[in-house]
Amino acid sequence: MLESRSLGTEQRYDITNCDREPIHILGRVQSYGCLIAVSSDWMVTYASENCKDLLGFDAESIIGSRFSEIISHETVHHLRTKMQVLGYQSGAARLFSYAVFGDDRLFDISISQSDQNIIFEFEPRKAEAPATNDSSVVRALVGRVRRHDTVEKMAREAVRAVKVLSGFDRVMVYKFNEDDSGTVIAETTEPGQDSFLGLRYPASDIPKQARGLYLRSPLRIIADITGDTYAIRPEKDPNGRPLDLSLAVTRAVSPVHLEYLRNMGVRASLSVSIIRNGKLWGLFACHHRTPRHISYEVRSEIELFAELFNYQLSQVELTIELEEVDRARSLHDRLMTQLSGGKSMAEAFDVLSESVKEVIPFDGAAVYADGDYQSVGVAPTAEEFMGLARFLNTTPAGQVYQTDALATRYPGAEDFADRVAGVLALPVSRTPRDYLVLFRREIASSVKWAGNPDKPVEVGPNGIRLTPRKSFAAWQQVVRGKSAPWRGAELRAADALRVTLLEVVLKIADERNAMRKRAQDQQELLVAELNHRVRNILNLIRGLVSQGKEDARSIDDYRLVLEDRIFALARAHDQLTQTEWTWSVFRSLVETEVKAFLTAKANRVIVTGDDIELSPTAFSTLALVIHELVTNSAKYGALNDSSGSVRLDVRLQPDGAAKISWRDENGPPVQAPTRRGFGTTIIERSIPFELQGQAEVRYRMTGFEADFVLPSAHVRPTATPISSTPQQQATPHPSEVRLNGHFFVLEDNLVIALDAVDMLTDLGADAVHTASSVVDGLAVLDKQDITLALLDVNLGNETSLPVIQRCQERGIPVVLATGYGANVDILDKFPSVPILNKPYNSDGLRDTISAALARFQATS
Repeated sequence: MLESRSLGTEQRYDITNCDREPIHILGRVQSYGCLIAVSSDWMVTYASENCKDLLGFDAESIIGSRFSEIISHETVHHLRTKMQVLGYQSGAARLFSYAVFGDDRLFDISISQSDQNIIFEFEPRKAEAPATNDSSVVRALVGRVRRHDTVEKMAREAVRAVKVLSGFDRVMVYKFNEDDSGTVIAETTEPGQDSFLGLRYPASDIPKQARGLYLRSPLRIIADITGDTYAIRPEKDPNGRPLDLSLAVTRAVSPVHLEYLRNMGVRASLSVSIIRNGKLWGLFACHHRTPRHISYEVRSEIELFAELFNYQLSQVELTIELEEVDRARSLHDRLMTQLSGGKSMAEAFDVLSESVKEVIPFDGAAVYADGDYQSVGVAPTAEEFMGLARFLNTTPAGQVYQTDALATRYPGAEDFADRVAGVLALPVSRTPRDYLVLFRREIASSVKWAGNPDKPVEVGPNGIRLTPRKSFAAWQQVVRGKSAPWRGAELRAADALRVTLLEVVLKIADERNAMRKRAQDQQELLVAELNHRVRNILNLIRGLVSQGKEDARSIDDYRLVLEDRIFALARAHDQLTQTEWTWSVFRSLVETEVKAFLTAKANRVIVTGDDIELSPTAFSTLALVIHELVTNSAKYGALNDSSGSVRLDVRLQPDGAAKISWRDENGPPVQAPTRRGFGTTIIERSIPFELQGQAEVRYRMTGFEADFVLPSAHVRPTATPISSTPQQQATPHPSEVRLNGHFFVLEDNLVIALDAVDMLTDLGADAVHTASSVVDGLAVLDKQDITLALLDVNLGNETSLPVIQRCQERGIPVVLATGYGANVDILDKFPSVPILNKPYNSDGLRDTISAALARFQATS
């Protein structure tokens, strides 16, 4: 926090006026990289003093030289090629592990544009930092973030991921608030470190210049706050301007920021921007207690993770906003139903206030219409509200007015400040002004500040200027005279509610001449929408009417046939509505149709075979088909007398399709119809035409038969069988295990290790330590008192045998995890150690640990 930077060199600020032009200080770079800037004609214009140490060229001697005179022509060619992408991105172009001089010295290179200069930054590649290019790790970590559906849970998962990628001791998600202060909403630390979770930092900790820079340059690393820095020569160009270091990754930072980090006990830091919709949403802030430098390639992986996190954050926040929009739309629909019966807002105030509270929380509400005042909850009296109403009349017409500190806007609010601090007023007319007003109490919100936000400026060792506070203990600030703020989603809902109420007012006040025209316009709009929906229904009914005439012998017969078909569709629609227009049970469709049409004969339709569910499209299609089958059987077939029955058999086929057989049994002989009516067409053609299935009917002396095949796309087995079966006795669940103590996971696969940590934590483990190699695993055992160790047998190029032996020497219970049978020899050496086969889940892990602990206790 508190890094004073802008689009030039590092900045210091005069404490008397932090908004005035900042005072420039000398541009410098950190020791882990050097910088060379060239002009458009490839002449060296700037160079850092450490070019001699890292590249072998004295800064003063190369300034004014051609770039190709100090770097090989081949390297210049590659750099010029890489620069081609600069026009398509806002940041820097990068090269990893590049042999700049054609020898065994490798460099990571950053290329960025600075006014008329091209900046090249060279970071020597350390031998212990080989190239990885393993984007699968980033994808796996982002996949873990994607599992969560709230910002808080995503942030908690993200800090763990960044800690894994960076190796820093502490990783935080720092979210900016509406007043530009910031709050730590997620954190992960090494054991023994103080927590900053929930602390709030004043807006002055990160000035506006720094926020603007975070948008341009998303990643910032300080490898060692005590490390040497090197000046850039010359200090200024011939026009007196310093080199713009906005996108320079090696640039040094101001002494103020270094002092800030020193006060926090930090030796190295890393910050990565979290950006949403082009605005700075927050930061990943990483701290380390010792100097730490990570390669440019690893930083790029962290930057990639942050970009993917930004996308996922936008998706989740958008989903939340859409849910809020849906709630507001639902409120609109309910109110339109509840208030459209001719009641005024005052008459329906109780219903109105309860409905609004589901979307916009409040402590009190009032309606002021036609000079009458009603209130509920904590609210001003009628006399007090008259003064408030006159104040509200001075606000812009046709807009929602809101404040969380009413007394600062309207002095008369001091009279009822004990009841009301915040107001949200919805004007629902123009002349006279009528209002629905929501009130909120004062909220004495305790804010945990990391130091006193009212004293951000002190006299420090670097002079009188913006100096970091030396105390990071939580400081409680009690906010008086303010309510909980009205959130953006609540304001949008209020505006939509205002429009809804205006619609209601227009509908019920059409007798008023001034409002009659607006009410009529609104009614015409509603009628047009209703007309559109009704036309769709009428088109379907028209098809049934026009196609069903040939099935009837008389007007009454025609009417009955038409009614039956419409009711069959209605029953199917009701069932689909009950299941929210998702898959529905076929058997329920048959039973509903049979009971509705046959009543006493319903038990003579016997359904056998498999229980299946139908897609909504298939359900609607089968509704008419089953209706016609039942109708024909009742009129001409087995259900026409008292002795016949129908057997409806359903069988799922190997390819996922379903075969449905209809058989009339013990009924009168039937003959094929002499003409094809609409009912016959529905039976024979609906399934092939609508579902691309098959249909075959036969008229036999023994009764009518039909076979249908429904494609697998429209059929699936029923999750819970419908047919009644004897109650099964519940299988007793394995004994629950609640863990305590410190557990150790040795696993070379990052994602599996994180899953194991989650499982053990859910089972009650106090702490879970992880390692991916034998060396690190032995180190954990030396430092921690371990309750049980979960050890992966095969660790890539080594086995966990030394760790197993160390655990047995120290009497630590062990569970061995294995994914394949290549470790038989090792497993044979430990016949009494429980084995957990991969992949495993929480239940399997719990049972295996239970057995391991029980066995250990029995042998102890």
